[in-house]
Amino acid sequence: QVQLVESGGGSVQAGGSLRLSCAASRNTYGRYCMGWFRQAPGKEREGVAGISTGGGITYYADSVKGRFTISQDNAKITLYLQMNSLKPEDTAMYYCAARGGVCLGDTIRWPHSFGSWGQGTQVTVSS
Repeated sequence: QVQLVESGGGSVQAGGSLRLSCAASRNTYGRYCMGWFRQAPGKEREGVAGISTGGGITYYADSVKGRFTISQDNAKITLYLQMNSLKPEDTAMYYCAARGGVCLGDTIRWPHSFGSWGQGTQVTVSS
């Protein structure tokens, strides 16, 4: 399995931006599809953005489409989530995760299929 470490969370006002990073312990290219998930208190974990094995195809939950962008560095070691136009409802703990094998970004619709998870980074958006 690959080890993942998130960073970049924090507190911002509504309308602000944050960029989350997820450092992987190994090159994920051709081995894993990757995703960003979030979980707010009392709610289920939900996928917000995913990227396919190889990085060519991205997928976004409707709630973040047009505001969030998932990307990887060229070395396929760091995963990013650029979050713009943040809303109070984006407040949650954010996790990155990896799923081994060939899979598409929309695999984030099934969080339990991801086998490697980071420890999470908190994002708080105030109104």
